Amino acid sequence: MGIKKEGIKLINEDGLRIDGRKPDELRPIKIEAGVLKRADGSAYIEWGKNKILVGVYGPRELHPRHLQDPTKAKVQCRYDMASFSVIDRKRPGPDRRSIEISKIIGEALENVIFTHQFPRTSIDIYIEVLEANAGTRCAGLTAASVALADAGIPMKDLIAAVSVGKVDGEIVLDLVKEEDNYGEADVPIGYVPRTGEVVLLQMDGDLSYEEFEKALNMGIEACKKIYEMQKDALKRKYVKVATEIVEEVE
Repeated sequence: MGIKKEGIKLINEDGLRIDGRKPDELRPIKIEAGVLKRADGSAYIEWGKNKILVGVYGPRELHPRHLQDPTKAKVQCRYDMASFSVIDRKRPGPDRRSIEISKIIGEALENVIFTHQFPRTSIDIYIEVLEANAGTRCAGLTAASVALADAGIPMKDLIAAVSVGKVDGEIVLDLVKEEDNYGEADVPIGYVPRTGEVVLLQMDGDLSYEEFEKALNMGIEACKKIYEMQKDALKRKYVKVATEIVEEVE
């Protein structure tokens, strides 16, 4: 979180945020599955002003062989922001933040993938942020879950993720860049609806116990809505595939 900047009002007198949303309202979300032909699974997400592309490859033999685990697959995640994804041009290649986000997304996904079914292999997940406006780790994790399902990799369930924060003393859902920079707290949450597990939970900033409890509940309810969007994206993809097969046969 950035330092609160004097003179910046993030919530107006009507209780609306700088982009016109209510405190518990998500930004517009659009998810597409199966967008890359050469990947085993893929997804594209537009979440507010965020645009993120995910490709999944595997399970495939892991090289070098001394890294192989005879009991399970290794989940390898690479999160990267394009140099043109932010206003201040980013240096190309992984930085400390990208490495950290890659690690936490990979660990979250490893909690739901049945890795024991694919010993000695690697499941490689590439998350490319094309445009960024806060909440990219949650959007990337949400899209990566869809891409894994598109690849046919068995999982407990999809993971839906969202950030919740504190802005002008109020708990709000799905922060934009200004709220992330000048708000008082940011809490990314990754939730598995089928099992009720929270597989990603971080906090930057300060919240009381009551505020944290409210933020967590607000995030979980939002994740349930995002989960329905994830399933809808996969249904649309496979309805399209089935239609194309029928047309070919006819």
